[in-house]
Amino acid sequence: MWYPSIPHHNHTHYLPSLHLHHAPPIPMATFNLPPNPTPPPHHHHHNPHTLSLNRRSLLLLSATLPFLTPLTTSAAPPPPDPTVTDRVFLDFSICPSYFLNRTLGESDLSLCAEPEPLGRVVLGLYGNVVPITVANFKSMCSGSCGSTYRGTLVQKLRPGQFFVAGRQGRRDKGDVRPPVGLIRNTETVDSKAFRLEHSRPGVVSLCLAENDDDDELKLSPDYHNVEFLITTGPGPCPQLDSNNIVFGSVLEGLDVVRAIASIPTYIPGERIRQYNDLAEFLGDGRAKSARAIWNRPLKTLYISDCGVIKVAKPTLSPSLP
Repeated sequence: MWYPSIPHHNHTHYLPSLHLHHAPPIPMATFNLPPNPTPPPHHHHHNPHTLSLNRRSLLLLSATLPFLTPLTTSAAPPPPDPTVTDRVFLDFSICPSYFLNRTLGESDLSLCAEPEPLGRVVLGLYGNVVPITVANFKSMCSGSCGSTYRGTLVQKLRPGQFFVAGRQGRRDKGDVRPPVGLIRNTETVDSKAFRLEHSRPGVVSLCLAENDDDDELKLSPDYHNVEFLITTGPGPCPQLDSNNIVFGSVLEGLDVVRAIASIPTYIPGERIRQYNDLAEFLGDGRAKSARAIWNRPLKTLYISDCGVIKVAKPTLSPSLP
């Protein structure tokens, strides 16, 4: 049986039923073909309306892009403003009456007999960057919060890097009495508070990664972190960046900071370190107590006095040394 071939043109319309043997013959004159018919092009048919719509869409898109771009891009946060808004002072001294492992008793180190003064360090604080940290530090220097740095030991000294003071604990051991009247410091969990770097000697920061307070104190709902560090140089301390909050710098007394950095410290030998690591691995609580005296100054270095400096215009330019 013979089947007619059906043309594959998209524009051809077919009848519901096609019976070729009943169709009348079509006269040849109805075709009226030209003498030299041109073959149809072998490419897909283009819709002029579609092309025109695409052009209009591109023109509209190119015209609206300059107005859409500012809405999709976020502006960079402004840089921190390390302008000095407040000034405090710390007086450092050496007490020859006490030693490394000796209990200090109930007497205040600020009343140490025959102290050896090292000098005064004036600190400029960045109240525009971290106002809560600055306010708490000022309260500790003035003693208005029920505690103070006055008469407390410098606990740690890492040669060529920094020293740490303000550790909380027992007052009879030269530690800071836990403060009770401070503001809750929410800046310790704010990423914007960690943008300043420990780029030079004399940078002051709140200890977070370097904090050495007792774990029992940290678990208290009334705990306030007031332990701080000051970089001693000679170079920067990039390992402290993004881990501790920089809130000030030394304005006067950088020579006192260098004198503190020259004090010898207790550095354990390699065998002691290995024993300590093994004891910590076995869960011996004495390992942490033994590490408490590592990097401690071999002289009784303490803060003999501290306070807030009141000046008419405390603000200074951020261009500090």
